[in-house]
Amino acid sequence: MRLLILLAALALSMPAATHYITVAGLGGEPDYEQRFTNWAQTIDQVLRGSRTDAKSETLTGAEATRERLRKVLEQAVQDCGPGDAFVLMLIGHGTFDGVDYKFNLPGPDITDTDIATYLNRLRAGRQLVVIMTSSSGGALERLRKENRILVVATKSGTEKNATVFARYWAEALRDPSADTDKNEAITALEAFRYASQKTAAFYDSQKRLATEHPLLEDTGKGEGVRAPAPEEGQGRLAAAFTLLRFGAAQEAAKDPAKQKLLARKEELESQIDLLKYQKAAMSVAEYKKQLAALLLELARNQEELDK
Repeated sequence: MRLLILLAALALSMPAATHYITVAGLGGEPDYEQRFTNWAQTIDQVLRGSRTDAKSETLTGAEATRERLRKVLEQAVQDCGPGDAFVLMLIGHGTFDGVDYKFNLPGPDITDTDIATYLNRLRAGRQLVVIMTSSSGGALERLRKENRILVVATKSGTEKNATVFARYWAEALRDPSADTDKNEAITALEAFRYASQKTAAFYDSQKRLATEHPLLEDTGKGEGVRAPAPEEGQGRLAAAFTLLRFGAAQEAAKDPAKQKLLARKEELESQIDLLKYQKAAMSVAEYKKQLAALLLELARNQEELDK
């Protein structure tokens, strides 16, 4: 019940700004270095082009050091307010020794403990952390937290091979087909599902045994799941976290006269989703009454957006 109340509260408030930090770590070889940099730059370009509220910092190459990342995270701690959203995306290689997960960077690596220290100081009401490296599953235990969406490319710290999940996460932000509910917005859950399916298809097409199994955890206490189902309590926060908009929704977001209408539309859609999750605990009559009221307001809101 506490989670449902929290989700309802979150759905009723649009973040004042979204802070993105994207890091391409150490490649080891020129080919990997180029891939990681390209994926990070693609993500940065897409997000900057689609969101008027985006505050984006992308670190690649020699800039992607532990000290520089610490400074950027410290700045986010100072800048993020309770109404803001925060996104951290790590691309590259990672290691896990059975105790600590480390994200490989030029010079000293940064550990999951280091990252958690900064994330736990953030005031941002909504947080998304996407670790797209080998062994990233090893960071799940220390980084999971209530009100935080955590995505990892591997199911454990023992999946040590190079990953391709980042490639498809970046692709999800550019491919309209990732928008499965056709509302011209891609959520964290939609991006995760798209990238996970594409990752599995990659190994199938190569006729190779999959060496990465992406997980999503947004309850703050789970082990992560490969197929999150909001109706079962997994993926609810991710389903309500909008990464980007496109088409008419993107244009509306850029129009000051329509920004409040768009915000209200997303609030209503989140409330409808939440109501569906609560259906089993309600009488049929009450469910239909509340659903009808929300759908009516959503229709009227869309009318105003379409003008």
